Amino acid sequence: MSAKTSETYDVIIVGSGPGGASVARELSKTNKRILMLEWGDNGKVRGSLFQLALNAGIPGQSLLFTDKTFLAMVRGLCTGGSSVFYCATAFEPPYAMLDSYGIDLRDDITELKKDVPMAPAEDRLMGVGARVIMDSARDLGYDWNKLNKFIYQDKCKADCGKCSYGCPYGAKWTARNFVEESVKNGVSLMNGAKVTKILFEGNSAVGVRYRKNFKDHDVFAKKIVVAAGGVGSPELLRHSGLYQAGYDFFFDPLIMVFGTVDGLKSKGEIQMAAGTHNKDMGYLMVDLNFPTPIYLAQSMPKMRLHKAFSRNNTLMIMIKIKDDLGGRITWGGGVRKSIGDKDKAKLKDGFNHAKKILTHAGASGVFSGWTVAAHPGGTVKINDMLDSDLKTVKDNLYVCDCSVVPEAWGLPPTLTLLGLGRRLARHLSETM
Repeated sequence: MSAKTSETYDVIIVGSGPGGASVARELSKTNKRILMLEWGDNGKVRGSLFQLALNAGIPGQSLLFTDKTFLAMVRGLCTGGSSVFYCATAFEPPYAMLDSYGIDLRDDITELKKDVPMAPAEDRLMGVGARVIMDSARDLGYDWNKLNKFIYQDKCKADCGKCSYGCPYGAKWTARNFVEESVKNGVSLMNGAKVTKILFEGNSAVGVRYRKNFKDHDVFAKKIVVAAGGVGSPELLRHSGLYQAGYDFFFDPLIMVFGTVDGLKSKGEIQMAAGTHNKDMGYLMVDLNFPTPIYLAQSMPKMRLHKAFSRNNTLMIMIKIKDDLGGRITWGGGVRKSIGDKDKAKLKDGFNHAKKILTHAGASGVFSGWTVAAHPGGTVKINDMLDSDLKTVKDNLYVCDCSVVPEAWGLPPTLTLLGLGRRLARHLSETM
């Protein structure tokens, strides 16, 4: 039996990543009663390996593996979702692609840029590794440039290198910023609440069932926004009777390429400070200097034990590709997808270019780490399960996270999700 609450909200938002946080922030400026349910905790961001492991390293929950190739994928389960641990790189949305589905985000993105920090890293924040890689790439003719970062640069500390652990100084903008603003404006945030089912009356969504402290609870609202991520959203929708969710998705496979330069003495660096996007080949190349534990996780399983203590003298380039759609999300939230021959060829081509850049920079012993994946999407696609307002076939039920993106484009989706959330909030305000 589930405990039922007599409280009824205008909107329930499931998840607190960029999409859900953006919806909450915009709606919090109205007089709507909003409840945000987040499976993860709301612990203070401390910038520690322990916190990363706790929120993004639990096998079967936040650390997922494919069944055939043992390819790992990480998602953050905490207030702000994966954005707490992302590299804070701001890429423009795929405007042309979204236009073809009846979605124009240009005005929303223009307004968002007034509210979030977005600029290339100042020279003082560029790590020595990122500078060496950029100089080498440009010398070889690559269009290698600084990338826009979601960073309050006056708060950022050079040589810190804690981006992947969660920034303890508040320098990295994350979806948590929008959540905290929303809470100040009256939104109710409940952590440790895993939503397990959408509740319906006829064809209309009327509430959700969530599990907290080993008990089930039902809560009701006029509108439901599912923003549980590319894996969490299709899992929830499937368990709620929308069985089409969770098929033919993308998850942006990536590899790290390493090379040793004696005397480099790199310290902690802003990650993804600069790079190039090869649109024709469908992959992104960027610097990505990992802290020692993550570097070891990439290098030691590939039998490079002698490299274990040379991180400070190691240049690192990430190759991330736009993969073909395929695979499925299981009923238990597992990931079932293999990397096809075309995608393997992209990774190999990217490796060859990265090796060329690293070798030109004076690096030796170039090798690649494990193939992993990032920000899965396309599991609840627009024009398949959703209309252009992000509404499902069920009345009052919407989705707003990377799962809605209808095609792969191989770039970090944060700015796009913020724009979609802002647009959805405006639609909800107009229809309530």
